[in-house]
Amino acid sequence: MTDLRPRTRRSPSPRGIARHGQLKKGGPLPTLFAIVGAALVVLLVSAGGVASISAYNVAATIRKGAVDIGEEGEAAPPAVGALKGGFNVLIVGSDQCEEWDGCQGPGDRGSGKLNDVTMLLHVSEDQTNAVAVSFPRDLIVPIPSCKREDGNGDTAAMAAQQINVTLSDGGLPCTVKTVEALTGLDIQYAGLITFKGVIAMSNAIGGVKVCVTGDLDDDYAKIHLKAGSHTLKGAEALAFLRSRHGIGDGSDITRISSQQTFLTSLVRKLQSKGTLGNPTTVYKLANAAAENMQLSTSLASLDTMYSMALALKDIPLDSITFVQYPSRLNVPGPYEQKALPDVAKASQLFDLIKDDKPFKLANNGENAGATEDPNADDDYTPATNSPSTSNPSSSSTSTPKPTKTSDADKPTVDIEGITSDQKSCSVTNN
Repeated sequence: MTDLRPRTRRSPSPRGIARHGQLKKGGPLPTLFAIVGAALVVLLVSAGGVASISAYNVAATIRKGAVDIGEEGEAAPPAVGALKGGFNVLIVGSDQCEEWDGCQGPGDRGSGKLNDVTMLLHVSEDQTNAVAVSFPRDLIVPIPSCKREDGNGDTAAMAAQQINVTLSDGGLPCTVKTVEALTGLDIQYAGLITFKGVIAMSNAIGGVKVCVTGDLDDDYAKIHLKAGSHTLKGAEALAFLRSRHGIGDGSDITRISSQQTFLTSLVRKLQSKGTLGNPTTVYKLANAAAENMQLSTSLASLDTMYSMALALKDIPLDSITFVQYPSRLNVPGPYEQKALPDVAKASQLFDLIKDDKPFKLANNGENAGATEDPNADDDYTPATNSPSTSNPSSSSTSTPKPTKTSDADKPTVDIEGITSDQKSCSVTNN
């Protein structure tokens, strides 16, 4: 492992956009990036002599196609040093089908390139909690001028447009720029994954356990499940994540809640002995991720990913929270069929995130798209070996973390969400 260098600050913020202060460190765990970070750290510390060869191959792959998400003329940020603080990472899921089995369905654009999933992960400065914020794809937001991916000039700024057009406007850097302006957070790292990548990585991990309250029948997403528990992988896992018409009220809002039941189960599996303790599974996972993700230049480094994973390994499940960006639906006017930002609730949420203040959810994980699993069991056995115990060089990152804030001292936010320790079922409309 090479020495890790301190990260430089980003260039000054555009006028009028509030930015979170410099975040010194980072480590994402939830959503699809969890697959990348967890896979690579175990690859490096658990596979012995084979790891060095495997890591070299994976490292070469992740550097291909990396994209700079910084300002014009700014050099790509170097790898982070000893991780002693928090950071932000944006994960974007493209709806580009790439002619992969399971992608196509009634109404699919096939060749489209919209950010079907946009999720921002923040890890607190003291590394005791993490928050993942999902943005509805039809959320109406201001979109700044972005550089076109083909290099032919800039796109025009828009005062009000769906957030999911940013990927087609200017690629991953444009989505990053838009979310930074909306949230006031400085995003140091980003990754893009397509449908093909979701299929490949869910296969590599051996599937994720989910449950549905009733029969799930969605011809658009091409998925049909009986009520109860299922282990999903491949095209079926992708179809579940895409399903909207069979979940809740059929809106993107309830679909996000359903996706979060999948992601919390994924987090529990990634922390389990059966995943992190199996070098073969981990290598397949790392390789699938490397081959199917476009990363920011700041993230396309094994050193950086390794340091992130070490920083995250001790965050407890009940301190990893998935929430939705607060929005209002059915507001009369030109955007009646879209989601409009709930400014008051969003301000409360991001003030807490910027101040690294843990919070509790008023709905306790219960909403129109997800509900407590009445038959929940101990689905995954936690891993007993952590990266720091497997690699002596990581001893400097294993200092005790501050005591967690008790629930009684946490402020309550009235937004849709769930914590990773909660075992929930997706609510179907059957």
